Amino acid sequence: MQLKQWLFGVVVAFSLVASASARSLPEFTELIEDHSPAVVKINTVERAKRSSPRQQYPQDIPDIFRHLFEPRDPREREQRSMGSGFIISEDGYVLTNNHVVEGADDISVRLIDNREFDAEVIGTDPRSDLALLKVNADDLPTLAFADSDDLKVGEWVLAIGSPFGLDFTASAGIVSAIGRSIPTERNENYVPFIQTDVAINPGNSGGPLFNMEGKVVGINSQIYTRSGGSIGLSFAIPSNVAKDVIAQLKDKGRVDRGWLGVAIQAVDRDLAKSFGLDKPMGALIQQIEPASPADKSGLEVGDVIIRFDGKTIAKSADLPHVVGGIAPGTKVDVDVMRAGKKKRLQVTVGTLNGENTPSVAAKASGDRLGLVVEPVDSRQLQALRINGGVMVVQVAPDSPAAKAGLRPGDVIAQLGFNEVKDPGHYQALQKALPEGKLLPIRFYRDGRPTFRSIIIEE
Repeated sequence: MQLKQWLFGVVVAFSLVASASARSLPEFTELIEDHSPAVVKINTVERAKRSSPRQQYPQDIPDIFRHLFEPRDPREREQRSMGSGFIISEDGYVLTNNHVVEGADDISVRLIDNREFDAEVIGTDPRSDLALLKVNADDLPTLAFADSDDLKVGEWVLAIGSPFGLDFTASAGIVSAIGRSIPTERNENYVPFIQTDVAINPGNSGGPLFNMEGKVVGINSQIYTRSGGSIGLSFAIPSNVAKDVIAQLKDKGRVDRGWLGVAIQAVDRDLAKSFGLDKPMGALIQQIEPASPADKSGLEVGDVIIRFDGKTIAKSADLPHVVGGIAPGTKVDVDVMRAGKKKRLQVTVGTLNGENTPSVAAKASGDRLGLVVEPVDSRQLQALRINGGVMVVQVAPDSPAAKAGLRPGDVIAQLGFNEVKDPGHYQALQKALPEGKLLPIRFYRDGRPTFRSIIIEE
């Protein structure tokens, strides 16, 4: 009898422990039911034309044989891709990743109830990998943003998207780390990523990352993988970064970021001791660009920036995140360690150059080359060591410029056999270009000069 009572007690105890454990696990069903309607699948089509080389043939050849020498019609190829996104306003604004829609000629947005809309691009920000779309609809379901600064490591989070085309798939995990620095191919680093172990795969890009309150804390953007699939290392753009980008894209069709004009490196243990720091921290200034905000403020090579605008710079990668998020023209305090002593300076943050392009929703048709251009500021001309040029803002699909491989952000320095001085000079040059003749065009991309050939077809 005593043995039976003991066994019964053990069973009851195990049941209570199991029940308590089950109650402590999160329940996602209500969150998914309530918020899936505002998540969308994004399908894109990119068309590319390949033209046969222009051929020359004798003028005296009989007409009956001339068709054998004529160039063939361009062959059109379609490249289809997909991603995810979510609706942020009832009147049809949709947020996704820039890489989901980059280069797309057609974009469609499909809801979980199978409604489908064509979408236009309001603006893009390659540096944060975000794009703002608009569909013609009203009374749409929406998602709300949370304050990503409140996010804690260990919190449960949920993603909804369309991995590998499997529509509206949910996956869950925890926040593994915050403030992760992942430099881009151009070695830029302006997003303090949220790292999670949520199963994110190709097709999830641009979809929402929810907290347990059903608010968006991040936009799924990247994964680390050796196989092409999830291995438990995924990265999301914080919602606070997204909110700032959305506001600027809506207001002016581009994103302006703060700029300091320094090259920096990390501070290790030995450097920390030599600079009078208690522990490795801060961003050590290696180089200062002449006439930059840093130069004008009195910052010096060898300074270790430990606080910027009241925010602690725990590691060197924190500085671009902080500076980039400050509105150009803002005066801020900078705390540095200089020769073993703390010093406070004030700097007026400048404007970061690069991919701050106007909204492509302006529907500008471009010139004879299919380009919309704008002036290049003197600072960038000086960095490229050229006296003049124009920056490409927009490239029309299937245009001569598109076929020559030009992209937004390229700086055109030569057109034909003439150096380009400014937008007015460029317009005069492109209007005078002959048809049917291959001509050189020289432009700068990522600081490197490149020659291509360009032709305006007859």
